[in-house]
Amino acid sequence: MTEATIRHNPERERFEVLVSGNVIGKAVYKTYDAGDAPQRIFYHTVINEEYGGQGLAGQLATAALDETVAAGINIVPVCPYIKKFLTKHPEYAASTTAPKPAHLEFLSEALAPHARA
Repeated sequence: MTEATIRHNPERERFEVLVSGNVIGKAVYKTYDAGDAPQRIFYHTVINEEYGGQGLAGQLATAALDETVAAGINIVPVCPYIKKFLTKHPEYAASTTAPKPAHLEFLSEALAPHARA
C-alpha cells in the first residue's frame, strides 16, 4: 500500500492525494452559495492510474466529505465517483443536497473559461 497524504487546497478548490510530495489524485469542487447555506459541488474525482486499486479514492472521498460536513457545508454530488460513494455511506445523507438545475448551470458557467483555455 502506498503511503499517501490527503490535504485540502482551498485556493484550487480541491482535496489532493500526495505521494512523496506529488499530487497523484484530487477531488475537485466549486463553492456555491445561493443564500440558503454554503455548498460544495463536487464535480470531478481522479487518482492517477498507476495508483489505482489501493483504496486511495475512498480515502480521498472520506477526507473531503468529512471536512466539508465539519465546516457546515452541504455536499452536492455531481461527480460519478462521489455519487456512488454516497450511496454506500448513508452517514452523509443529512449533509447532502441533490444537484438541481441551478447547480448545474452554475457549474457549467464556472468551468466554461477553463474549457476555452
